[in-house]
Amino acid sequence: MKVLVTGAAGFIGSHVAHALIDRGIEVVGIDTLNAYYDPVLKKARLERLTVSPKFSFQQADVSDRDQMNGLMADNPDIRIVVHLAAQAGVRYSLVDPYSYVNTNVMGQVVLLEACRKLPSLEHFIYASSSSVYGQNTSLPFKESDRVDAPGSLYAVTKRAGELTATAYAHLHGIPQTGLRFFTVYGPWGRPDMAYYGFAKAICAGEPVTLYEGSGLSRDFTYIDDITSGVLAVMDHPAKAGEARLFNLGGDHPEKVTRLIGLLEETLGRKAQIEFRPRPAADMESTWASLEAVQKLSGWKPETNLETGIGIFSAWFRNFQGF
Repeated sequence: MKVLVTGAAGFIGSHVAHALIDRGIEVVGIDTLNAYYDPVLKKARLERLTVSPKFSFQQADVSDRDQMNGLMADNPDIRIVVHLAAQAGVRYSLVDPYSYVNTNVMGQVVLLEACRKLPSLEHFIYASSSSVYGQNTSLPFKESDRVDAPGSLYAVTKRAGELTATAYAHLHGIPQTGLRFFTVYGPWGRPDMAYYGFAKAICAGEPVTLYEGSGLSRDFTYIDDITSGVLAVMDHPAKAGEARLFNLGGDHPEKVTRLIGLLEETLGRKAQIEFRPRPAADMESTWASLEAVQKLSGWKPETNLETGIGIFSAWFRNFQGF
């Protein structure tokens, strides 16, 4: 079996690629290696993958029609696509909205059009986000909730990806599954994520910015749980013409203040906290209902925040040299 993983140098993409290789699956990985955050980290993730003969890599942009058409022509035996490439980050969508539309919307359309040329395609799995729940306040978030009040352009582009998938399933029969990820963390993570930024600030003796609000909490999800969730969905594919959506979360919201406390414990340093007003684009709380994915596959997260942050902090100290 051959699987295409887009965003293979990314945080989730690299972990999913490793898990597929461990199953003996041939993986074709693509990534732009853009400079949204330090490409050195992306290249380090890739180096860990390229030691395997089961992995091949191409630097490519999912929004480039010629590159995607050429990729499919060179790999007509791709059976599953795991589309994780995206312009990530809620707040950065206020800075450069065009990159979100180009990568997250145009990129998904271009990739799906190219996938129509694959004779053996069995399943198209793609990354959505908990951000699509936007201004919803009813917890936990369920896939059946209305998602027509986005709180950021990032959320708009992720919801557009879901609607695009539904249309392509209906029009072209491509089996589709979208996964709404909830605050993924762990080793080899993204430096733009809050937990990573907190760790850097704590170790450097710099102020940690914490947004005001006693209810500020997130459904933190450890990377290995996200990876096993992706594979569980892959093992239970959608049918032709079907477009599904599932939450993948930790199923246990934690206050951000507890996250900081665990980082202080595992890094052995105290945080200097500065409180600021919460940006309008940031949600106050998130919590994933997992009923749907558990009914499908039996998947459930296994790693609690204390264990996950301990593993992350050990990796962080080693990788960052603290």
